[in-house]
Amino acid sequence: MSTIAIGCDHAGVALKAKLVEFLKGRGCEVLDVGSFDASAPDDYTDFAVPVCEAVLEGQAERGVLLCTTGIGMSIIANRFTGIRAAIVTDEAVAKLSREHNDANVFVLSARALDGESAVRALETWLNTPFSGAERHVRRLAKCDRAGRLAEASLLAKADPE
Repeated sequence: MSTIAIGCDHAGVALKAKLVEFLKGRGCEVLDVGSFDASAPDDYTDFAVPVCEAVLEGQAERGVLLCTTGIGMSIIANRFTGIRAAIVTDEAVAKLSREHNDANVFVLSARALDGESAVRALETWLNTPFSGAERHVRRLAKCDRAGRLAEASLLAKADPE
């Protein structure tokens, strides 16, 4: 079965535990990068970065991130060229994020969904393949190009030569 990297900030610890249990029950190997302490505020970036690196380096097929709103995790995850993180609000969005965007990182608001709804959305996301439709492939190629152009622009600013 596949390996899923998962991480959350303090707000997502309880929901992450439910998702880890679900993933292991499906036979997935889980790479849990934390957080493990809901009582100590921490920085979502400290957990988003290792999840995205694991996906990009092939240590995990996909990633799951949780924070209070999902917004912070989504912002940092989508800074990585090759990561397509989608904030998932329900099963329909989970399905579309895979079919249309080939999302490889599932992002949840730890406050928006209860455990059962989150598990159903994650299950839908894991079971839904990318459609491969030409228009979706074309759009993803444009996204990848935009990421490379952004990286080149930053490099040019840092080192004009």
